[in-house]
Amino acid sequence: MSGGARIWAACIAVSAALAIVGAYAPGAIWLHYLFKPATTLLIAAMVLRQGAGADPRYRRAIFAGLLLSTAGDAFLMLPGDWFVFGLGSFLCAHVAYLVGLCRRARPFAARWPFLAYAAVAATVMGVLWPHLPNDLRIPVIVYVAVLAAMAAQAAAVWRTRADAAGVAAAIGGAFFVFSDATLAIDRFAAPFAAAQAVVLVSYWAAQWWIGRSAALARG
Repeated sequence: MSGGARIWAACIAVSAALAIVGAYAPGAIWLHYLFKPATTLLIAAMVLRQGAGADPRYRRAIFAGLLLSTAGDAFLMLPGDWFVFGLGSFLCAHVAYLVGLCRRARPFAARWPFLAYAAVAATVMGVLWPHLPNDLRIPVIVYVAVLAAMAAQAAAVWRTRADAAGVAAAIGGAFFVFSDATLAIDRFAAPFAAAQAVVLVSYWAAQWWIGRSAALARG
């Protein structure tokens, strides 16, 4: 990792830590409101600044996904029930990532990742299904399917191109599946005290690795 990338990583890690502290510390919720969207925006800024010479179409798709993710961040932390709006924003973000990944390798370039992530998605849905409100069942199914397809395509890019960008995207996709599965299980099936920290750490790990893939990708 270059010196510039390490500086970006340090700034993003500090911002993420402040957002997590704000989520738990009494009287410090303003830190969460400020630094949660700021952390994702920092990753988007990294893509712009670190992506010189990278595949421009892929970088634009990842940048668009990060901006849509920032909207999702904002919806999920607002008072009241904005879950569906957050879900929709992240759904669009995953579509943007998927479009970018399909430009790096044809869809289903490797089949085993799709089989593996289909099994993971089915397992998660099996856990969630009895606990999901009826009006959320279809939206959640669509979201899980698109998320799993994005992560699987990232792994397929890695297997097909075998470059650093593919490895980074595959790691990011795996972290995203873990983060969103944890969020959903905590919200609908089995809440636990450390869930928000686990979700946010794995979420920003996912975004960081996907952002790194955009900086590393070559046409």
